[in-house]
Amino acid sequence: MSMRRFGILGIGLFGLAGCGASETAEDAPSNESGEYVLVWAMDADGQDNDFLAVLDAAEDSPTYGELVSTVQVDGIVRAHHTEHVMPEGDRLFVNGFRAGRTFVINVADPRAPFVEAEVGDAGPYTYPHSFERTPEGNVLATFQNRGDPDSGAGGLVELDPLGRYLRGTDAVDAVDPELRPYSLAPVPSKDLVVTTTADMWGELEGRSIQLWRLSDLSLVQTLLLPPGPRGDEHLDVAEARLLEDGETVIVTTFRCGMYTVRGLDGDAPQIDFVYSFPFESFEVGDDCSLPFLMGHFWVQTVARTRSLVVLDLSDPLQPRQVSELVLGEGYVPHWISGEVDGDRLVLTGGGEALQGRVVLLHLDRETGGLELVDGFRAAGAALPGADMRRDSWPHGETGPAMPHGAVFYRK
Repeated sequence: MSMRRFGILGIGLFGLAGCGASETAEDAPSNESGEYVLVWAMDADGQDNDFLAVLDAAEDSPTYGELVSTVQVDGIVRAHHTEHVMPEGDRLFVNGFRAGRTFVINVADPRAPFVEAEVGDAGPYTYPHSFERTPEGNVLATFQNRGDPDSGAGGLVELDPLGRYLRGTDAVDAVDPELRPYSLAPVPSKDLVVTTTADMWGELEGRSIQLWRLSDLSLVQTLLLPPGPRGDEHLDVAEARLLEDGETVIVTTFRCGMYTVRGLDGDAPQIDFVYSFPFESFEVGDDCSLPFLMGHFWVQTVARTRSLVVLDLSDPLQPRQVSELVLGEGYVPHWISGEVDGDRLVLTGGGEALQGRVVLLHLDRETGGLELVDGFRAAGAALPGADMRRDSWPHGETGPAMPHGAVFYRK
């Protein structure tokens, strides 16, 4: 099984056991400005349950960068993606892909988060992966399969805010026999959803996107991405994001290609290859994982260069690099998210310097310049970032953890 779909954290499958309750860090004071980072993490040695950690992200707080609370889920599920940003309200979907399980965590009280619900199979669909909210507040989810891993393409599913199954539609289409629904971008102005195609089990090489009717989840069409100049940029289609104009979608691939999708409400949407980030092969740990769109700036994680590349997408057909933050050999960037109305981003990943840490970044929204936030660290820490390689947590002596999904939350 390829590890590339799971990022750079090479941990095997674990059994499921136990359940922990929400706990608060001893003497953690209230955060007056209500700014937090929610971090979905796994136990480093795979012996204890996965958990959500709440970190203080208020720059004026005396405990800025420190742990506020934790809550364990029921099982060792290998923490994977969360929602891409914190939705409105107080519930966050966090996914343990390999176990086929997702948890709905309520953080209304950041000092005492709790698991409110669990999502497994939805109708015939198995292995949920990514989540986005509908304008009405329900949850759209991509499910990779029907049945066992890689036994068949899954579908697009709508859940209620507690993860209960409402409806779903099969993704299978002969246009791309290797498709597996991966990520998604709703386009409400066009009554559409765009989904991408990448096999989390690492056996197939999907090369398509799919368009769905948002109002009834009917599959509209499956479109193949054209190859780029290198010849393989169109394979393993990763993420899709809607631009500020409300009608243009940017799609990236794990092989570091970037495409624009326009004319979504027409019979023949236009797909254009527009950019390529450095890539050699998955064998040496290269991939382009999550991006974050902040205004007209696109921030892309690039494993090959151990860097974050910022593109100006004022003209989506001609992306222009405006900056690059080279993190160094100890950093393999993977997950990134940002403040919806701010200028900070949160980063997790691998490598000796980054694995086990949660780093904040600052984006200059005028120039696109990007820098590490030096002050976000526990007292006495040698490197910026919250260090999760600790022995003791509010939920117990479970040892070092490795973060994956992380989002900003404002109470």
